[in-house]
Amino acid sequence: MQRSLRADARANHDRLLEAAARTFAQQGADASLKAIAAEAGVGIGTLYRRFPTREDLIEATYRNETDRLCASARELLADRAPLAALREWAEAFVDYMLTKQGMADALPAILAAREGLRQHSRDALGGAVATLLEAGTAAGQVREDTEPNDVLMALGGITLISGHEHQRDLASRLIVLLLDGLAASHGTAADPA
Repeated sequence: MQRSLRADARANHDRLLEAAARTFAQQGADASLKAIAAEAGVGIGTLYRRFPTREDLIEATYRNETDRLCASARELLADRAPLAALREWAEAFVDYMLTKQGMADALPAILAAREGLRQHSRDALGGAVATLLEAGTAAGQVREDTEPNDVLMALGGITLISGHEHQRDLASRLIVLLLDGLAASHGTAADPA
């Protein structure tokens, strides 16, 4: 059980994870830890006290980005229509995947070595999509036959197809096409409306 951090230590921790996410997305998993600490406004000793190894920092960054993305589903639904919330979440998912690609060299070994990490991510992402889809179905905006895992697979495919940040606009266009297909006004392939 992790004990609570003091407010200043929590702020340092959060800044380190934010700086790591940006840096890993831009420079990859081998990015300079000293540069990450500097960007976060802390010394390298503070980074190593919080994250003794590069792998610890990568895992914490991955968990943090996953948890932030998943928590945003309910936040988006608080002030947006469900289909609009789903679109904004899908855009954030692509950005999350681009960050994850920056850690791609290191993540497979970390996911294999850290028990439960892969399942935690799958469950959290599936739960976030299910929350968005349930709200969309209840509002009559999303087809009732939409499966959360299908949406995640489609978003993963969009990320792979659109590749990197230089094709980010392609991902947005593909998200619009996907969401048009999920809209309740459309019939299913088996039962065209």
